[in-house]
Amino acid sequence: MANPRVFGSALLGTDMEGSDLDLLVDPLPGTTLFDLGGLQVELEDLLGVTVDLLTPGDLPLKFRQKVLDQARPV
Repeated sequence: MANPRVFGSALLGTDMEGSDLDLLVDPLPGTTLFDLGGLQVELEDLLGVTVDLLTPGDLPLKFRQKVLDQARPV
């Protein structure tokens, strides 16, 4: 995976106790769902918060561009 970015409530400063961390990554050729799931679990273990790990293709079209414009590098 490449180009990790944060978006959502953590970026906007509206996160609260129990909020998840929204991360966006670009998959490299050959990346599988198992790779993404494994990274998500590792990040949750390291950070101690729930992580929502997505690729641009996972985002619904109706708000994909907004998220891509908003997301900032980690």
